[in-house]
Amino acid sequence: MIPLFLRVPALVAALVAAPALAQGAPAGDAAKGSQQVQKCQGCHGIEGWRTAFPEVYRVPKIGGQHQAYIVKALQAYRSGERSHPSMRAIAASLSDNDMADLAAYYGQPGVKTAVK
Repeated sequence: MIPLFLRVPALVAALVAAPALAQGAPAGDAAKGSQQVQKCQGCHGIEGWRTAFPEVYRVPKIGGQHQAYIVKALQAYRSGERSHPSMRAIAASLSDNDMADLAAYYGQPGVKTAVK
């Protein structure tokens, strides 16, 4: 039997992914997502980057994040539920498939967001 502490990450990932899968979210293609990362690397690709617009805050790490979370966050920016102006503009340019592809790329184990 696998100890609970080893199963928790997999359980959390399944719970996070379940709503997106239930809503019929497209399956992402990491190879296609890797061709679109230039949209993300300007901010998320710089180690320790802090944005200055509309306010100063640290840009979050997206490499290794759960795919369903990335898709939901991008959808929230596109709909206006999340209000960061730069992210709203970027998300508005993405199709559902683009979002799924980027999420598949950044959700892979070992993918680093920042360029070193």
